[in-house]
Amino acid sequence: MSIGDVITAVLLPVGAAFSALGALGALRFPDLHTRLHAATKPQTIGLLLILGGVAPQAGSVSAAAPLLLVGFFQLLTAPVTAQTVGGAAYRAGVIDRATLTVDESRREGEDGPWFANRSGEHRPE
Repeated sequence: MSIGDVITAVLLPVGAAFSALGALGALRFPDLHTRLHAATKPQTIGLLLILGGVAPQAGSVSAAAPLLLVGFFQLLTAPVTAQTVGGAAYRAGVIDRATLTVDESRREGEDGPWFANRSGEHRPE
């Protein structure tokens, strides 16, 4: 058994466990924000661990290069997607604002969400 086999034997099950726990969290968590967290953080870590486990079995650096691209694009797109979905849900009123610890999109004393332009003027939705 080579060192690459040991790395694969460790990283693949750990990555699968992260992905499985992320999927379980996405199913079980009560609201959109916690589901987004479960769908992005552990899933991304799980995929990176799986890619790291597959890389030693690729045989050459040129065969493992696409794995680096997959990992890079996953790190690039998952947070952007979660931020976009979360922001859209907030603006659509799907989020229960009472559960938010900090609501940076609402000014104190105002009832609804606000979005200010760079000059600080109030701009309604």
